[in-house]
Amino acid sequence: MDRGIRGGYGKRRQDWSQEEKTGRGEKGNLVEDRMKIEQEKWPEEKGDEAPEKKMEERGQWASKTEFLLTLLGSMVGLGNVWRFPYLCYKNGGGAFLVPYTLFVVVTGVPLFLLENAIGQYTRQGLITCWRKLCPLAEGIGYAGLVIQFYGCLYYIVILAWALFYLIFSFRAQLPWASCTNAWNTVNCVDLTTRNLTANWTQWTNTTTAAAVEFWERRVLAISGGIEEVGSVRWELALCLFAMWVTCYFCLWKGVKSTGRAVYVTAIFPYVMLFVLLVRGLTLPGARKGIVFYLYPDPTRLADPQVWMEAGSQIFFSYSVGAGTMTVLGSYNNYNNNCYKDCWMCLLNSGTSFVAGFAVFSVLGFMAHELGIPIEKVAESGPGLAFIAYPQATAMMPLPQLWAACFFIMVILLGLDSQFVVVEVVVTTVCDLFPAVLRRVGRREIFLLLFCVACFLLEMCLISEGGMYIFQLIDSYACSGVCIMFLATSESSIIGWVFGAERLCDVIEDMTGMRPNAFFKLCWCYLTPLVCLGSIIFYFVKYQPLTFNHWYVYPDWAYALGWIMALSSILLVPSLGIIKICTGRGSIKQRLSALCHPDDNLPLAEKQRAARQQGAREGTEMGEMLTDEQRRVK
Repeated sequence: MDRGIRGGYGKRRQDWSQEEKTGRGEKGNLVEDRMKIEQEKWPEEKGDEAPEKKMEERGQWASKTEFLLTLLGSMVGLGNVWRFPYLCYKNGGGAFLVPYTLFVVVTGVPLFLLENAIGQYTRQGLITCWRKLCPLAEGIGYAGLVIQFYGCLYYIVILAWALFYLIFSFRAQLPWASCTNAWNTVNCVDLTTRNLTANWTQWTNTTTAAAVEFWERRVLAISGGIEEVGSVRWELALCLFAMWVTCYFCLWKGVKSTGRAVYVTAIFPYVMLFVLLVRGLTLPGARKGIVFYLYPDPTRLADPQVWMEAGSQIFFSYSVGAGTMTVLGSYNNYNNNCYKDCWMCLLNSGTSFVAGFAVFSVLGFMAHELGIPIEKVAESGPGLAFIAYPQATAMMPLPQLWAACFFIMVILLGLDSQFVVVEVVVTTVCDLFPAVLRRVGRREIFLLLFCVACFLLEMCLISEGGMYIFQLIDSYACSGVCIMFLATSESSIIGWVFGAERLCDVIEDMTGMRPNAFFKLCWCYLTPLVCLGSIIFYFVKYQPLTFNHWYVYPDWAYALGWIMALSSILLVPSLGIIKICTGRGSIKQRLSALCHPDDNLPLAEKQRAARQQGAREGTEMGEMLTDEQRRVK
C-alpha cells in the first residue's frame, strides 16, 4: 500500500513537471489544474474506495449574471429603504450626499474591490482566505464569521414580522387602520378618520395611533422590559419557520440553487419599488415630502455625527467589512473582471436615493392628509416599515393592494440578504473542514442543522420581550463599530503586510487591468484612517442604548451587549498573539512565517514556474555554451 501511494505520488509529480514544461495553465490557475489532476488520479489509486472518499467540487457561479444578481441582492436590502432616506432628511437633506459620497469613494468602493479580489484569488471562505494570505490575520476571518452568525439570528426575524403583516394585508378591513379590534385600548385613535391639525401636542401625549397599537400589542405583545421575556408568540414562530424553510431551499444546493433564486429575489423588489414610486409620486402632498427629503441644509455638515452616520450607512449597505464579498467572490472563475464589478456600488447607492422618493412621497401624503408637520410621521427602521408606511397605505384607495405590494418588497429585499449571510457562514465552515463537509449530502445536512439551531435560538427574539433583545443585538453585536474595526484591520493588513502593490499585481493577473493608484492610497492610508477616526468618534459620543426613547436597559443588558461586540473584535488580536506564541523559531522568524502568503496561491505558482523555466533555460544555455567551447577546443 505504501509503495503504491509513493508510486502514485511520484507519477503525479511527473505530471506536474510535464505541465510546467509544456506551459499548461499559463492563462489559468495552476492550483486548479493540479487539483483536477489529483482528482483524476485518486480513483485509480484507491480503487473501490474512491466513490466513498471523493470530495464534491466546491462549485462556482453558472454565469456572470447570477453572480451580479447575488451581489445586488446582498447589497440592496432593507437599509436602502428604511435607513438611507431617513438619514438623508435628518442630516441635512441634499447636503448629506456630500459626506455620503466621500465615504463611498474612500471606504465603500476600495473595500468592495479588496474583498471581492481576495475571495476570487484564493477561492476560499472567510477564515481560510486569510490563512492563505496572511496567517497572522486569520482572526479577521473568525471575527467576520461571528458577526455573520449574529446577523443570521436577528435579520430573519424582520422577515417574519413582514410575513405576518402580509397575511393581514388581505383582510377586508386592515387591522392597523381601525380601533375596533380586541387588542385596541380606549386611547386608540383612527388616523384615517380624524384630522389632527388642532392640538397635535395634546393628542400625542394622551392617545395612540391604531398602527402603533397593532404593532406593539398585536404583533409583538411587547412586555415592560428585557427582564420580562414572557411567552413565545407562536404566530410569529410559524412565520419564522416559513422564512427558514424558504431560506433553506434557496441554499441547499449551494451557489447552484442560490443563483437561480436571485432571479426572483433580486429583480422583483425593483418591480415593486417602481410600482410604489409611481403610486407615491401621484399622491397629494408628495411634493412636500420630496422637498423635505432633499432640501439642503449645509449647516448640518459641521456636525460630526452626520459624517459618522454617513460612514455607517456605507458599511451596512455595501456589505463590506464582515467578509460577505469575499465569499461571493470566491465562487467566480479566476479571470473574472472583479475590477469592473465595482460599478455595482453605484447601482446600490442609486437604489437608496430612488427609494427615498418612494418613501417620502408617501410620508408627504400622510402628513398632508392628517394636516400635521412631516417630521411627525417620518420614521426609520422598523418604525417606518411597520408603523408609518402601513398607516399611510390605510389612507390610500385600495389599501390592501398597496400594503401587500410593500410587504412583498420588504420580504424579498430581506430574503436574498438573509440567505447570502447564511451562505457566507456555511461556505466558511465547509472550507474550514472540507474533508468532513464536502462529501455527498453532508453540506445539505449541515445547512439543515444550522437552520434548525438558528430557529431554536430565535425563540427568545419572538417572545414578548424579544424586541428588547433584538435591539440589543442590532446595536452591539452587529454594530458599525465592530464592522469598522474589521475594515480597519483588513485594509491595514492588505496595505502593509500582504502589500497593496502585490494586490494590484494579483488583480492585474486575474483581470488584465491594473487598478488605479488611488486604490493603493486608500488601502494603505485613507480607509484605515477614516474607519479608525469613526471608531474614536463613536466612543467619544457614546450614549447608552434606550428603547423608544424612554426605556433604559439594566446594567447587565449593557454588559451583555458589549460582550457580544467584543466577542468578534477581540478575536483579531488574540488569535494573532496565540499564533505568535505557539510558533517556532525566534520572534522575527515567527512573524516572517505568519506574514508570508501561501506559496501555492495562483500568482506565486506562476512566478515560481517562470523562475524555474528561466533557470532551466539558463542551464540549457550554459550547457550549449560549454559544448560549443569544447568543440572549439
